[in-house]
Amino acid sequence: MLLLTALLLVSIAVGTGAAILAWRERPKPGAFPLVALLAAQVWWSTCIVFRLRADTVPAKLQWLHLGWLGVVCVPVAWLCFALEYTGRDRYLRPRYVALLCAVPAATVALVALGGHDLLVVESHTIGANGVVRFEQGGPWYAVVAGYTYLLGLCGVAAIVELVGSDAVAFRGQGVTLLVGLAAPWVTNVAFLLGTFETAGVDPTPIAFAVSGVAYLGAITRYRLLETNPAPRRRARRLVFDGMREGAVVLDTNGNVVDANEYAVDALGITRELVLGEPATRVIPEYERLRDGNTAGHLTLGDGDDARTYDAAVTDVSDVHDRHIGSIVTFHDVSRYVRQRQRLEVLNRVLRHNIRTETNVIHGYAERFGDSDAGRIVQERAARIEAVGEKGRQAVELFERTREEHTGRPLAGILDDCVTRVRESHPDVDVSYDPPPADVVVSSALSAVFDNLIENAARHNEGDERHVTVETRPDAEEVSVVVADDGPGIDAQETDVIRDGGESALRHGSGLGLWIVRWGTEIAGGRAEFDDREPTGTAVTVTVPRLDAPSGE
Repeated sequence: MLLLTALLLVSIAVGTGAAILAWRERPKPGAFPLVALLAAQVWWSTCIVFRLRADTVPAKLQWLHLGWLGVVCVPVAWLCFALEYTGRDRYLRPRYVALLCAVPAATVALVALGGHDLLVVESHTIGANGVVRFEQGGPWYAVVAGYTYLLGLCGVAAIVELVGSDAVAFRGQGVTLLVGLAAPWVTNVAFLLGTFETAGVDPTPIAFAVSGVAYLGAITRYRLLETNPAPRRRARRLVFDGMREGAVVLDTNGNVVDANEYAVDALGITRELVLGEPATRVIPEYERLRDGNTAGHLTLGDGDDARTYDAAVTDVSDVHDRHIGSIVTFHDVSRYVRQRQRLEVLNRVLRHNIRTETNVIHGYAERFGDSDAGRIVQERAARIEAVGEKGRQAVELFERTREEHTGRPLAGILDDCVTRVRESHPDVDVSYDPPPADVVVSSALSAVFDNLIENAARHNEGDERHVTVETRPDAEEVSVVVADDGPGIDAQETDVIRDGGESALRHGSGLGLWIVRWGTEIAGGRAEFDDREPTGTAVTVTVPRLDAPSGE
């Protein structure tokens, strides 16, 4: 018994040291349950030591009974630690912990009452070494054993999930904790199977020395309580519930399994009541979204409370790339839709008024005949009309998102632009290097190149006016260079475009270059302005190549 006592004292010393270190880390997540776990282990070991040292049967029974307090506290403390450490503290509400303590409380009550064989079945057989044996094999003993292993497995599941996750930084902690649990488990199973001859004394607390060393290593080497994964789950849930976008999670059968607060408000539902319900009953027009038809917006609500949303369905896959569900997201675009409607009305009214008024101006200007005054009036009216046309182009750019601008062969875009310029400016020599037919770009670039080539021809005032359109395709991108030998673009114009904003004292003279910038950005590219020698400007538009439209 001396060896057994010595091993138990080592277990007590190591466990006490680990408990002191854990106590110092309070109130960090997992600190208090770990202290409770280590304290229960130390108490259990201490009671066995005193039981071995007792000289009388009643004294031995007394320490046996007191030891049950540590026995039943170990699994509860372990599970509470595992849940709090891994961020599952929502399961540690007082009523849940009270339920966990039901079996331990009943066990303590049975020990206190005595006079039964539910826990301890006494045997008066005297062993060869003279030690009184107490066979702990009553019915409630089996209940306690099963309950202990059940809670232990639940805690192990939480730790194993962490070890197998993408949180690589916490794997060392998790493995060490599993080692600390495995040692007493293996020892206890071996004892229950009769592998050890320990004169009826459960040797499980001896293995707590290994557990204590493991916990000490986790605290000191792997910074167990200094840095732990507890906030990860709560933070992800906080982001899910707090993001300014609705999200409904569906399983593989299209049933609702979760929804964030934004979706609950947008859909006018109660989360608890819709869980398990088919998405077709919860989400309007879900069939259309499920089939991949995301054209148009989703309107939720009635009357003045109606809101407009962009909705999309995103598949969710596991680590084996198997489909396990989907997420339906709702992004409120009501403000954007209202702004677009106002812009459309404003554009329509302005275009109509500009066209009407310039027709009147042209009519009156004809009365001046071929005089300078008549020519100037005609030119100014034409400029006003051009501004209205550019406004229309700008509105068309903004009416559609980047995804709504379809792919179009670059050769077709440039052919149309060059043809129009050659017809409207026959005195300008436009040289054009067409790209390969398989080069496809965003259709938003039609307005970009229309403005670039038109401006290069119109503002070229030399005797011999030349405009060149050159294409430079590669595997991922294509560059189009529009160059002229005119007076060049004023530095203030290009500076304003590069900076992306205007002011009362610093602004451009028109919409043309803005359309170039906006259209290029929508196409996912960039525009660069360079001076030419001796005169002129070269504008390089570089955009990504797109896949050819289906059917071509």
